[in-house]
Amino acid sequence: MLAEKYDVFLIDLDGVMYIGDELLPGSKEAIAELRKMGKQIYFLTNDPRYLRQEFCEKLLRLGVSAHREEFITAGWATACYLSQHDIRQVQVIGTRSLQAEIAGKGIQVVKQGECQAVVVGYCEHTALGEIQQAVRQIENGAQFIATNSDISFPGNKGRCLATGSIVQVIQAASGQRPVIIGKPYSTMFQLALHKAGNHTRMVMIGDSPAIDIAGAHRNGLDAVLVEREPHSYPVPADYRIPNARLNNLVDLFQFHSEYREWRYPGFPWPDTIEPGVTAVIFNEHGKVLLVKRVDNGLWGLPSGHVEMAETVTQAIVREIHEETGLCAAVEKLVGVYSEPATQVFSYPSGKRTHFITLCFLCSISGGRLRADNSEVSRVAFFDIDALPTKLLPMHPQWLNDALGKADLAQIR
Repeated sequence: MLAEKYDVFLIDLDGVMYIGDELLPGSKEAIAELRKMGKQIYFLTNDPRYLRQEFCEKLLRLGVSAHREEFITAGWATACYLSQHDIRQVQVIGTRSLQAEIAGKGIQVVKQGECQAVVVGYCEHTALGEIQQAVRQIENGAQFIATNSDISFPGNKGRCLATGSIVQVIQAASGQRPVIIGKPYSTMFQLALHKAGNHTRMVMIGDSPAIDIAGAHRNGLDAVLVEREPHSYPVPADYRIPNARLNNLVDLFQFHSEYREWRYPGFPWPDTIEPGVTAVIFNEHGKVLLVKRVDNGLWGLPSGHVEMAETVTQAIVREIHEETGLCAAVEKLVGVYSEPATQVFSYPSGKRTHFITLCFLCSISGGRLRADNSEVSRVAFFDIDALPTKLLPMHPQWLNDALGKADLAQIR
């Protein structure tokens, strides 16, 4: 049974322990049995509205034994993050409890004037003026920090709005991506690992494949889904596929024949899938054109995104000119590349994108070689046998495919 497989249990609250003010069947009994077995229990919730003590008191009212130190909330984790990064003045969009959780770490919550960061949580009484002020603070250089990114959460009468709804408004208005503290991101899981002493036999139990299950797997932990409606994902490497599925927490003490191991598939879980283009260009001496990218310091073939209302051939011609100053003509398609292990990119903003990239063989038709100093810092031609050591890992394969002179494009 699953209860014997693990020593530390990270348990979500909404949708696993209770919905609204109603305890879910079996949750009280399951917690009591886990305690009898000597298991460590931590309650992880993305709900930033309440203090840890308030969550603890709620479980106690519902008849579940709990202690404040067993709660790792998005609000408390945000306060820890602010303290660790020496952020001392913040604007907070959220409840008085969230403000108190942050103030409890010695951080000043300001209503007016400059601040080092804007913290976005959730409060049903949030005014539009607070959101506008947050946008202006971010435009003036304040860090943008979100307690979590959940768009909604389960309520007795249906889905309820959550922090992510406000976060998306501020992100759209400011053009900035926030640092997100709650699940599925790492801060809360790292706090749990620290509290538990980095124990290896740890599992997350939650009701959201995209938040609880993917979050645990992103942080190297097993994950069990409390499932009320079936979820299926066709790709075996999908981070949202749980190790096991339960109807409720009592199932932890039943035999599970459908348990599956989850292993890191070799790539981080992406936020989006986007089309990309890249080019192989040789000069008259047979040397290949490479650019050194600003964002990661690696050399690679000229590449970029496909913009709206643009064909892929228009996209690569535009990207070549923007990055290198050269005018180019497309000769043929070399290949289509989608392997996640080489095609998922992580950016400094925290965004992770899985590219489906079309690689073209191109020729030079004019222009003057120069780096744009925005996306690329250097541009140069290299001998095939003397490529830079700091080269994007998939580009040698694309270059070999171009040199192979195959009649048909490769699909990898």
